Amino acid sequence: MDFRRVYDTGSRFSSRLLAAFILQNEDPARAPVARIGFTLPKAIGKAVIRNRIRRRTREAIRLEYSAIGSRWDIVIHPRRNVLQASFEELQGDVRRLVAKVRELKEV
Repeated sequence: MDFRRVYDTGSRFSSRLLAAFILQNEDPARAPVARIGFTLPKAIGKAVIRNRIRRRTREAIRLEYSAIGSRWDIVIHPRRNVLQASFEELQGDVRRLVAKVRELKEV
């Protein structure tokens, strides 16, 4: 996935727990399914903390993955608040992200 392309030309979704950049991929041969990437800067904490945040966010995404649909490139940038938030709060933010993707698909 070309992260820079998604950052520069995609739509931005922000919430208390994460920021996401969403871009529909028009080439069906290139991406027949949704592609999701994660970015976590070192400023968030050491590798153990970043990996814990990534695992929690990845699981919340996995539970909603089938609702995203195909041909989407999504870059997720979790925030430090993910560690203090309950999993249900994180899942709520991911559901709002999925709703945003569906809204963009209909346009």
